[in-house]
Amino acid sequence: MKNTIIIALKDLVPFKGHPYKVEDNADMETLTESIRENGILNPLIVRPAENDPFRYEIISGHRRAHAARLAGIEQVPAFVYPISRDEAAVLVVDSNLHREHILPSEKAFAYKLKMEALKWQGRRTDLTSSQVATRLDTAAEIGAASNESRDQVFRYIRLTNLRPELLSMMDEGKIAFSVGVELSYLPIDAQYELLDAMARNDCTPSYAQAVRLHKAYNACKLDCLMIERTLAEPKPNQQEHIRLKRETFGRFFPDHYTAADIEQDILKGLELLKRQRDRSRDAR
Repeated sequence: MKNTIIIALKDLVPFKGHPYKVEDNADMETLTESIRENGILNPLIVRPAENDPFRYEIISGHRRAHAARLAGIEQVPAFVYPISRDEAAVLVVDSNLHREHILPSEKAFAYKLKMEALKWQGRRTDLTSSQVATRLDTAAEIGAASNESRDQVFRYIRLTNLRPELLSMMDEGKIAFSVGVELSYLPIDAQYELLDAMARNDCTPSYAQAVRLHKAYNACKLDCLMIERTLAEPKPNQQEHIRLKRETFGRFFPDHYTAADIEQDILKGLELLKRQRDRSRDAR
């Protein structure tokens, strides 16, 4: 078994292009407290940093390293693997895909990172294969490791073309995955116009609207006026809103909850409240 070494946190650097978010939320507080009490039980995985023999690049353990800093710990145990950037990129992605909660944006950039790493490895080992065939085979390999289809892998990678604001809306459950994929085909300037139209009309595009915008762009018919008219269309599910500020009820839910998770819990709570009221009425 490979032995661990002790590395000072000051000598660790994050993996360049790391696709997973490290956030100071409730989960991080729990991890920090656990590390403060028990130390790091699962050593980090690192590799020697390129162009700096005295530092190490984190492959697996970005959240643990951050929690250790918050806990006031200066040194952490780690396994050192002298591997290439491409090999490390694959490990970065695969070591995090088992997590229970992975945001769409995280998976999108993770798949893209792994695709690029495997593509470059393939170019070095099989220079006679066609680029298209290699790309399709790589997507199938990535999907198999994640129990997803090759096409689904490509759809996730498409999301990396979205503006950060639109990606955030996807992560929060305000925009459906299928809608985000369609919008990812729009150029950046059109996505800016779309965001403005969404703000003015206080709505998000439906899947049908996103498809129409995508088709209009392909037909060179997409302009500001069409975007505005499309977003201004009345949608049955957006006729009437009851708006609640997240800060008024956020303390009742974990920080990693999306809007969809919150909505589901609220509906369950309302159902329980309705049953209590029904029982109270029947008892009168």
